[in-house]
Amino acid sequence: MAVFSQPQLEAIADALGHSEEGLTGSQIGQMLALTGIVDTDPSMTKRKRLFNAFAASQAARRDRKYIIAFIRKTMNPARFAREPHRFEPMRANLNRALAFCGLALDESGKLFATEAASTLSEAARRAQELRSDLKTRGIHPDVLRFCREELLADNYFHAVLEAVKSVAEKIRERTGLADDGAALVDRVFGGSPPMLAINSLLTESERSEQKGFANLLKGTFGMFRNTTAHAAKVNWSMSKDDAEDLFSLVSLIHRRIDAASMPSRV
Repeated sequence: MAVFSQPQLEAIADALGHSEEGLTGSQIGQMLALTGIVDTDPSMTKRKRLFNAFAASQAARRDRKYIIAFIRKTMNPARFAREPHRFEPMRANLNRALAFCGLALDESGKLFATEAASTLSEAARRAQELRSDLKTRGIHPDVLRFCREELLADNYFHAVLEAVKSVAEKIRERTGLADDGAALVDRVFGGSPPMLAINSLLTESERSEQKGFANLLKGTFGMFRNTTAHAAKVNWSMSKDDAEDLFSLVSLIHRRIDAASMPSRV
């Protein structure tokens, strides 16, 4: 397995040992012991303590898997149940460090591979360009609300994934259902009458449009919502142009759901 470079290790240690938003000293000791990493310098500052422990572990084992395990166990959302407000700031700091390693941490605490950033200015420039282009396109505000952090991290695939999640969330908000994916779409847009109708359903063409919209939703969910179960998909390359087009599609879906009516049921 590849190893982290010294600057990468320093960045990771800085993020995890952040004075205000990082781990406490006792938490560092607990997590080092839990992951089998020797606490080489427990009396040093948090950042240096973590860096020295990581560097010694990596040098002795010639791989980074124990450091990866430390990140995964530390960023398990269940550990933040009593202090949920601490998770996102810590994840954001860590993702800035991991960006240069070709890794990122999602909101469920899982690490996945992504395109490595080469400079801070490059990552910032890409995020600003995408945000500007999306504003010009008139992307639905509910889409942007769900992917703001991913845009800042310049992670196009994950940004699209989060935007697609916003569609399911809106459908649940409008219907009160708790389903997800294809099951949610079938319950809401199927049936006679459906729970939500995107037109009057008076003609065969309109009924076909309703079915087509349901199929579009299921296809979109299948393409993006389910890909985290397949490593090859998670690692796929998402270009800026593809991301913009897909944001436009998700915005169209949002607008049709906003305008959908709830036919009366007898």
